[in-house]
Amino acid sequence: MTSPDYRAVFLEELCRIAPDIDPETVGDNDHIQDDLELDSMDILNLVTALSERLGIDIPEKDYPAISTVKSAADYLSRQGA
Repeated sequence: MTSPDYRAVFLEELCRIAPDIDPETVGDNDHIQDDLELDSMDILNLVTALSERLGIDIPEKDYPAISTVKSAADYLSRQGA
C-alpha cells in the first residue's frame, strides 16, 4: 500500500466512526480532536478499526502520530511497510 492508500483507509474508518464527517471536506492537516471533534472513545474506536483492518498495532504512545489525516497516512505507511 502507498501513503495515499493508507489515507483513503484512514478516512473510510474515520467516517465510519463519525458518520457526520464528510470525507470531501477533511483536510490533510485537520486535527481529529480539535478540528473534527472526535472524543477519546471515538479515537479508541478508530484505532481499533484501523488495527483490525490493517493488522497494524497502534500503541497508545503513538496516538499523537495519527492526529491528522496526513500524519496518520504517513504513520500507517511506515508501520505497514
